[in-house]
Amino acid sequence: MSFDLRFTKGHGTGNDFVLFSDPVGDTELTPTQIAAVCDRHFGVGADGFIRAVRSASLPAGAAAIAEDPEATWFMDYWNADGSVSEMCGNGVRVFTRFLLDQGLVELAPGESLAIGTRAGVRRVSHSEHGFEVDMGAWRLDGSEPLVRVKGLPVARPGLGIDVGNPHVVVALADDDELGGLDLGYLPILDPVPQAGANVEFVVPAEPLVEAGVGRIRMRVHERGSGETLSCGTGAVAAALAVRHWAGAGAPTEWRVQVPGGVVGVRMFDADDGEHAALSGPAELVFDGVLTLA
Repeated sequence: MSFDLRFTKGHGTGNDFVLFSDPVGDTELTPTQIAAVCDRHFGVGADGFIRAVRSASLPAGAAAIAEDPEATWFMDYWNADGSVSEMCGNGVRVFTRFLLDQGLVELAPGESLAIGTRAGVRRVSHSEHGFEVDMGAWRLDGSEPLVRVKGLPVARPGLGIDVGNPHVVVALADDDELGGLDLGYLPILDPVPQAGANVEFVVPAEPLVEAGVGRIRMRVHERGSGETLSCGTGAVAAALAVRHWAGAGAPTEWRVQVPGGVVGVRMFDADDGEHAALSGPAELVFDGVLTLA
């Protein structure tokens, strides 16, 4: 039996998603179907797949409601290969734009919207760059795996950072090293993280700090999706790693240039530790209907 999936295509700095609304949670796609939708040759094409479902309509949403009763909508996020992911920073912004476009929520200036994810509740507000997401508390995960990647002759040490999903950040010397990477191949981590990891390769701008704002360039291989034009949680992890390496006096506001554009990251104190916020654009590109087997 086949059915029609009404969807919207959106992106945040080139990190693209297929989104659809399923408030009561009665349309569950299989990993194979999700991978087919995200296939760039035989499907719509996307880095990720997002279902908008009311938190009360699925088991994973119960924890979001318990954390914040205002988190009535849950971002059910899947990677392009059909695997489940904790959350996505660019995806949260595009998800918020989608909810607003569909008339499912309102977000007045000065207010924030609570969104449920598998990594916890994320608060979204308007910003001068589009939307800003409070990504919550972050932590160094204690790992420093060696990273091997095609185009880099010698393995480099990485820094493990958890921002709701796992990341390993690798510092490179210059733009030539960054541009010479072939991220069509999966970076090899030693030791291999139990849950895998997104891997960011970072080069500092010259100068690193301008008008009190740190500046870096980044490419990323996302777990379950391959190289993408942008990764929101990856940009946050990269900025946190460079600030960590820079030491005392490093700024708490950063601009991260990715192949798809520029996103902002800022760090601030909260009751449960330091938080990082991600800001950037969120665009909806087109709507469509796809018949799925």
